[in-house]
Amino acid sequence: MINLSTTYMGLKLKSPIIIGSSGLTNSVENIKEAARNGAGAVVLKSLFEEQINHASSHTILQNEHANYYPEAEDYIRNYTRENDVTNYLRLIRESKMAVDIPIIASINCVTSAEWIQFASSIEEAGADAIELNIFVLPSDPHMNSEQNEKIYFDILEKITKTVKIPVSVKISYYFSSLSKMALKLSWTGIKGMVMFNRFFSPDIDIDKFEIKATNVFSHPGELAVSLRWIAMLSTKVHCDLAASTGIHDGKSVIKQLLAGARAVQVASIIYKKGFSEVGLMLKELETWMEQHNYTSLEQFIGRMSVKEADNPAAYERVQFMKHFSGIE
Repeated sequence: MINLSTTYMGLKLKSPIIIGSSGLTNSVENIKEAARNGAGAVVLKSLFEEQINHASSHTILQNEHANYYPEAEDYIRNYTRENDVTNYLRLIRESKMAVDIPIIASINCVTSAEWIQFASSIEEAGADAIELNIFVLPSDPHMNSEQNEKIYFDILEKITKTVKIPVSVKISYYFSSLSKMALKLSWTGIKGMVMFNRFFSPDIDIDKFEIKATNVFSHPGELAVSLRWIAMLSTKVHCDLAASTGIHDGKSVIKQLLAGARAVQVASIIYKKGFSEVGLMLKELETWMEQHNYTSLEQFIGRMSVKEADNPAAYERVQFMKHFSGIE
């Protein structure tokens, strides 16, 4: 009998497919649908540090009497923040009652300041883990790489001291030394690392003179980036790895598991085709396992990592040779 279960961050997952943080995980009904179709866990839509601050500031700006009633500023700011957090905690509690798969809260953060206090409330609400989506855009010419990277460690140090539930960090590949950074992050006490987060990509509407989003959804061709790094780092870091971006079918799930991922996160393909895709991906995984005489994921996770692959150097090759040199 085929066993599709896995462990990630110490959590027992019925399958390796996690629905990533997105609008797909912003309602109990969607979370129930994800569980019905075989998802192993869900990461709730992120609670944004910036969003909370902006929401209160925007509300204050809309209040024409704000300048004349200073006390109203504090009331509006606190109410807006508490309302966002209250709704988020309600989503955690209701989701935990509705499904029997792990519910992972998500915080999108850029500092180690005020939002830390929310973490204890998230833990008390019943979240099984917390995923921190951290990215500091290195756009300030007065900050060097060490200063930018210190922000990550400050955040993780505070959060791991604040909660007892597992903590993971979702990172980008924009580091001057990604391997070293991943290793150092894994020493902080986190239990998981997600490779990689997906950014807002700006474009310009040349007629309306507006900035708009582009390339909102991932495409299968993006799989290679995380696949390379999962394969190179899965046996070197001291935490579980989950793959994200470009995972659109069962084959891409299999590839990431072979590279060493303990789980994968999907979102774009679910937006495009619905939660039923989870079941199709799992069926493809199960069929492949039967063909190769595997009965559990543990039998092949990491089989194609750098440590285990017959040709590990292929993962570190960065220049084309055969395809563009005329060699047959």
